[in-house]
Amino acid sequence: MKRTLALLTIGLIFGGGIGFLTATANSVALPGHSHDVPDGHGAEVPMKMDMKNMNMAHSHSAGLAIPNDENAPTLEIAVIKDLMSGWNLHVMPANFRFAPEHASQPHVAGEGHAHVYVNGTKIARLYGPWMHLTDLPKGNANIEVVLNSNDHRPLSVEGTPVSATRSITVN
Repeated sequence: MKRTLALLTIGLIFGGGIGFLTATANSVALPGHSHDVPDGHGAEVPMKMDMKNMNMAHSHSAGLAIPNDENAPTLEIAVIKDLMSGWNLHVMPANFRFAPEHASQPHVAGEGHAHVYVNGTKIARLYGPWMHLTDLPKGNANIEVVLNSNDHRPLSVEGTPVSATRSITVN
């Protein structure tokens, strides 16, 4: 009986692992977490993602208006050539705190995350001040960072998105 139970356990472990690897290798879509829908749930995300073919152009509609007072967030960015490869993005918000622990939760004043766009296409969600950028398109590249609330609404002050843009030339 002990041997039968041991063989069954081994079979389940290896069978599940092989099944998962086979599904992943064949780009089988598994339920995931999407930010294309307001509540961030219910969409499927493929295991393999080709960023060039993803439609993630951004919109500043349905944002969160922040009062223009001494607590209003502001944003500066720097895009620095990395000596090894690619570029380093430095995001420097004021009156704003990155809060990955509260992602997809209700809005809390002064915290959230950022969305990073290259030439108008969203490439990442950012939870801290630094990001390494690779595979940028040759020629001019516009890097834009937009501050967002925990519930993924872009922040704006007097109708202007809290964002910063830098243009670089990629050789």
